[in-house]
Amino acid sequence: MLGKAKILAAGFAKKTLDKANIDPAFVRAIVKKPSIIHGGPRTRRFPWPKRRHFGKKERAAVIRLMNREISRGGAIIYNGPEKAAYCRAFANYLGGGFVEAVNSGTNAVYVALRAVDPEPGTEIIVPPITDPGGTMPVAMMNCIPVPADSEPGSLNTSAAEIAKIITDRTSAILVAHISGHPLDMDPIMALAAERGIPVVEDCAQAHGAIYKGRMAGTLGTVSAFSTMFGKHHSTGGQGGVVFTRETMLFARVRQIADRGKPYGAVSPAGNIIASLNFNQDEISMAIGRVQLEKLPRSLELRRAFVNAVAAGMKDFEGVELVAPPAGSQSAYWFLLLKINQIKVTADSRTFSDALVAEGIDGVYGGYPFYPTEQPWHSEAIVYGSSGLPWSLVQEKPRSYDLPNAHAANKRMVRVDVHEQLGRREARDLVTAVKKIASYYAAS
Repeated sequence: MLGKAKILAAGFAKKTLDKANIDPAFVRAIVKKPSIIHGGPRTRRFPWPKRRHFGKKERAAVIRLMNREISRGGAIIYNGPEKAAYCRAFANYLGGGFVEAVNSGTNAVYVALRAVDPEPGTEIIVPPITDPGGTMPVAMMNCIPVPADSEPGSLNTSAAEIAKIITDRTSAILVAHISGHPLDMDPIMALAAERGIPVVEDCAQAHGAIYKGRMAGTLGTVSAFSTMFGKHHSTGGQGGVVFTRETMLFARVRQIADRGKPYGAVSPAGNIIASLNFNQDEISMAIGRVQLEKLPRSLELRRAFVNAVAAGMKDFEGVELVAPPAGSQSAYWFLLLKINQIKVTADSRTFSDALVAEGIDGVYGGYPFYPTEQPWHSEAIVYGSSGLPWSLVQEKPRSYDLPNAHAANKRMVRVDVHEQLGRREARDLVTAVKKIASYYAAS
């Protein structure tokens, strides 16, 4: 009977906590004595906040759309009023221009790259570090991806590194603002202009980032954004955006995004180019409209959290918070900590594991995503056994050393940033960083 009573009591307690929207982990943290780790009590007793960026407004937007179509006897379509409204709002957010919403960030990169019309067999300069989906479109267009190394001490590339590998065969430059820190774009654009080469910005991690008073995404010839569920603002599970200020280029973007339909063409006889269906649907656009309204506040909260971390890390020599370039504002998809390897013996993986043990969530050792070191690239797995696109001009894919990027990743720790992180989390992160740096201090 006593055992049954315990089970009933536990069930009642769980229901009570659920009703009050209290995570049982909070109760356990109050009751349980903190463990000793790295020479002292665990830094963070309570669970790290969840992001919770979807709420009642997104649900209401979807329900309104469903109810409207049910009452009309219609269906969920694409290229409807929700998409038109979303695209207008996104273009206005970037200060004017043209927007096409598509169904993934990878497809946004593909559409943007294909819009600048690189010839098969030519080279496209790509980032040293980015999600593989950010460079695979190059090979899918039968062009050859060539990575520029990162700037020393950074995960992002620079004009100086791009200049080292640019050749007469370079048909486009694809750059990515990794972590939300804008690249130093003016020198890159000057270098591209000298050779008449288009620049495509991958802004998947940089919604709302600002470079010298200008929005990331408005700096290059054309830009691509990811709006998948984890980004600053989302259109649901997947999504993407292509942006440009050039009217004729936008007509080509729309053609590519919708199976070569003749948008902008004079007296068309039918679909004018071969392409696929990258259209985004109305449910995603309804969600995206709500999320886009939240974006300015989201950026404000992210920057406030990082500013609080920066204040706590000021003058600390063991670990440095990586700042964006001068005159820029980061969008902080994640923040980066750089370990001073003279003063701290732990590498990025050891340090990140220690932060997790101290109760800090969303922490990882570096950002080791080198697209040209993946099997699809090294083994030329794109179009059967043809070896394409490399076989158009060379025997097989080259390998690339990227010493700066690899060196940076050994020293970098990334911490995911979101809107629910506040001063308490900033304080705990700083406390944990200093504690671990002391524990692994060089003798």
